[in-house]
Amino acid sequence: MNLIWTNLRVPVEEDERQLPLMMARKLKVPQQSISNLRILRRSVDARKKPQLFFSYTLGFSLEIPYKEVDRVLHRVAGLKPEPQVMPKPFIKPEKNLSHRPIVVGAGPAGYFAALALARAGYAPLVLERGDDVETRTLKVENFWKKGQLDIESNVQFGEGGAGTFSDGKLTTRIADPRITEVLETFVEQGAPAEILFLAKAHIGTDILKIVTQRLRQKIQSMGGEVRFRAKLTGLRHQNGKLTGVEVNHSEVIPAEAMILAIGHSARDTYRLLLEQGVHLEQKAFAIGLRVEHPQELINTSQYGMELHPKLGPADYQLTYQDTTTGRGAYAFCMCPGGKVVAAASDVERLVTNGMSEYRRDTGVANSALVVTVGKGDFQGEHPLAGVEFQEYWEHQAFLAGGRDYKAPAQSVRDFLAKRVSGEFLLPSSYTPGIHPVELHAVLPQAVGDVLDRALLSFDQKIQGFAGEKGTLTGIETRTSAPVRITRDKTGESLHIQGLFPAGEGAGYAGGIMSAAVDGIRSAERIMAQYNPAD
Repeated sequence: MNLIWTNLRVPVEEDERQLPLMMARKLKVPQQSISNLRILRRSVDARKKPQLFFSYTLGFSLEIPYKEVDRVLHRVAGLKPEPQVMPKPFIKPEKNLSHRPIVVGAGPAGYFAALALARAGYAPLVLERGDDVETRTLKVENFWKKGQLDIESNVQFGEGGAGTFSDGKLTTRIADPRITEVLETFVEQGAPAEILFLAKAHIGTDILKIVTQRLRQKIQSMGGEVRFRAKLTGLRHQNGKLTGVEVNHSEVIPAEAMILAIGHSARDTYRLLLEQGVHLEQKAFAIGLRVEHPQELINTSQYGMELHPKLGPADYQLTYQDTTTGRGAYAFCMCPGGKVVAAASDVERLVTNGMSEYRRDTGVANSALVVTVGKGDFQGEHPLAGVEFQEYWEHQAFLAGGRDYKAPAQSVRDFLAKRVSGEFLLPSSYTPGIHPVELHAVLPQAVGDVLDRALLSFDQKIQGFAGEKGTLTGIETRTSAPVRITRDKTGESLHIQGLFPAGEGAGYAGGIMSAAVDGIRSAERIMAQYNPAD
């Protein structure tokens, strides 16, 4: 019988190769009766730190008499039969596409949508406004070193999307069977196999770049095409139906099905869509600052020790509900062993973000500390009021930093005291550099006030969080899309049939995994309506 065992706790010092023996002893069965062992999930249990455990979810086959299996199931907590997944029936669509489907955007949503379409023989065309990841990396490094920004190819735009220059987290709150498909695809294209079972899996920027290139090659090998420096500049539609897309103001490509996976920073595309009659609406998001601490401070708090040979750098999840304003504050995009990076995509606007490589070995932990904002903070009811809100505060940060993309910065102690000393016991990792300022001046007052109280609350959970070794840089605004491109039950735009908004930029995802899953869903919606073009 195939079984699932959840919450099996094992001291981290134990050799994982001895799992079958430990299982046999706990189940009171012969070790040879256990086969086909798979680690489905592994997380760290640090509730009794410094005594640490791995908590496993395991899949395996148990070959013992049926009556004995029943006794084991009743005796052992967390043990249950493995559920059987029935395949969905395939219904062939009645309509054929006249042209190949188009995917706009080569981030997780776009590439996984294109991959699903290519596997099914639809030969999609992917249009990406930025460069391939190799060229994009050079552009990004040039910006970090020299302050020369390419507005079409940067941390936000280009092959791989914004997630390429991040920690590469593969965690998500959604529950969807497509998650396994996404993870297995990542492994097939070069990601470490451990992402299939780690509770807090990540890839890191260095490996994500390799995986992204291989995803492109996979799409191309199955008949898909990927074009770079191909920017969506117009839509063609008649009687509420998509008929084509304009690229680079010079070429019109006929199409009756397009997946729009533009990412959360494509502000010019939002404006274009609004002009074309696509329905958009405001969406709440969060803004704030980046905070850095010595990684050993976080390790000590979370694990009870500065370093454990079998555990990577510790992370944290922190939330705070402000009773005075009703706003929530939280740590976002936490990067153990990472660095803070310049993430601007517009001239004279400054944005920070966090990034780390697979090894997470910089010795510095960083995360965004952000506060929710919404309609009450924006000017008016215009669908793009949140975009304009972002742009205003990013420009204020640019001015405060010295107008050369240096980030305004302040120690946590100075931020709480509302003073500018220019003293940093922990130098910021941000390049092109920092400029000491009073960071409350580059935040909405309500956001700054909530961050003051949130920092003190977080210090109660992680001792030293609001201490002298904390460094803040600003501003963090790209936590999620400030807009939602509304869609109906078929996944299409409300006003243009054939236009399928997808992923984070459309307001339906929040990270690599959920964006990839939403991209696959959008591809499935096209395949449910149309057969491939001849």
